[in-house]
Amino acid sequence: MVTAESGYRERPSRIPGATVWRRRAAVSEQVRVLPDGCMDVIHYGGRLLVAGPDTTAQLGMSPVGRTYTAIRFGPGTAPGVLGVPADELRDQRVPLSALWPSARVRRLTEQLDEAAEPAALLETVFARNDKPDESWVRAVVERVRAGLPVARIAADVGLSERQLHRRGLVLFGYGLKTLSRILRVNAALELARGGMPFGAVAASTGYADQAHLSREVRALAGAPLREVIG
Repeated sequence: MVTAESGYRERPSRIPGATVWRRRAAVSEQVRVLPDGCMDVIHYGGRLLVAGPDTTAQLGMSPVGRTYTAIRFGPGTAPGVLGVPADELRDQRVPLSALWPSARVRRLTEQLDEAAEPAALLETVFARNDKPDESWVRAVVERVRAGLPVARIAADVGLSERQLHRRGLVLFGYGLKTLSRILRVNAALELARGGMPFGAVAASTGYADQAHLSREVRALAGAPLREVIG
């Protein structure tokens, strides 16, 4: 995705399931970060920050000229890379030095500050830490995206619902019902941004009606649907 107005660019990472993104603030602006089931490692202004899995939108200010470079890990993949359960980082922004040895993070931050291509360096570092996904994790995410009920997903992957919930907390930061709400809203917003009428978006993504879609968007994004896609 390339958004010229916000200076935002992204591309698939060579780390499976991850995305590399970069954003430069052309003006001082407030940024609304929507929950998406993912976790990010973000470098900016001499800092390395980990954005945990969100349950509601996060608002922040970007000073003019600030550049952000990051890796976004797909649902369920970051805990194996970072070595930290996702639920310990839910709705939080924490320094990477709180999770990894401070000397290691300091050296990496200095290298990123000086790198001509910080995104490539980030990929190299985190590719070394990448742990192959367990096949059942991918299966769970695929089934959540497909809208299957939790009981069916648990049966498909050979776990009890209680076991699946516990593992979901570690991998996603919350249970599968919350993950499903978040992924469904994101799917709806993608269709809406593509120009599909809101009523058709609601029908295509399994909402009872447009009002149901609007309530879910406001609950997770903290703003009306039209404002979120604007």
